[in-house]
Amino acid sequence: MSICSICPRKCNLNEGQQGFCRGRACINGRIEPINYGRFTSLALDPVEKKPLHHFYPQNMILSLGSFGCNLRCPFCQNYQISMAGINDVPQQQITPEELTALALKLAREPAGNLGVAFTYNEPFISYEFVRDCSVLLHQVGLKTVLVSNGHINPEPLAELLPMIDAMNIDLKGFTQEYYDYVGGSLDCVKQTIATAYKKCHVEVTTLVVPTKNDREKEMEEEAKWLASLSAEIPLHISRYFPRYKSDIPATPLETIYRLRDTAQKYLKFVHSGNC
Repeated sequence: MSICSICPRKCNLNEGQQGFCRGRACINGRIEPINYGRFTSLALDPVEKKPLHHFYPQNMILSLGSFGCNLRCPFCQNYQISMAGINDVPQQQITPEELTALALKLAREPAGNLGVAFTYNEPFISYEFVRDCSVLLHQVGLKTVLVSNGHINPEPLAELLPMIDAMNIDLKGFTQEYYDYVGGSLDCVKQTIATAYKKCHVEVTTLVVPTKNDREKEMEEEAKWLASLSAEIPLHISRYFPRYKSDIPATPLETIYRLRDTAQKYLKFVHSGNC
C-alpha cells in the first residue's frame, strides 16, 4: 500500500487502486497522477473569468482542465469533469512542451495570452503536470495561474508555490460544519490561503448557498480573518444556482449584496459574482 501525500485525505491505496479524487492511483507501488496531461477542457478566457480581477486585468489566459476533485460539493458547477474518472469523460492528451508551445503561440497573436490557468477541475490533484508545465512556462516568460479549492498539504504547496504567479482559492464557507458538507477541512484551506498570499497574487471566492453559508455573522468572521492577513486580498462573493445534486433555490440577489456590504467593512476589494 502507498499513501498519497497531496491532500489531507492521505488516501492509503493498494496497487491499482484510485484515490478519492479519481485523478491519482497506486501504480507500481507509487502514487501517480493518472490524469497527467489529460485534458477535458481547453479555452482562451478573460483572466477576470477565473475570477482574477486584480491580476493583469483585461488580458486573456489559456485555461485547461482535466478530471477529478478531492472535494464533493453537492452543487458543483463543473461536476461533469470534476466528479469524473478516467473512463467517464472524453479527453485528449498534451505534453508540458506542447502546452507551453501553444500558450506561447497565443501570446504572440493579437488577442494575447498571459500564460496558462489550471482550472475547471481541481488542479492540485494534477500536481506533477502543473509543476512540469510551470517550469517551462516561466522559462518562456509566461504566467502560471491556479483556480483551486485550496485542499492541499503544506509540503507539496510549499514546493509548488515558487512556480505559481496567481491563485484564486475557493473558501467554501467559514465553519467546519460547512466543510463537512462539501467534504473538506476549513483549517487546511485557511492555511493554504495564509501561505499562498505571501508568495503569489491571491484572490478568494466564496459561493453563497442559501441556508448553508449565507449568515452575515459567518461572512463577517471570514472577512475579518482575511483582513488579518491583508485587507487588500480581493474577495469574490458569488451567487449560487442549483446544480448537480443540489436543488436549493438560487441565492437571492439581496443576500449577495448584503454579504458584500458586510465584507466591505474589512476588505478593500469585494466583488459580487454571478449576479
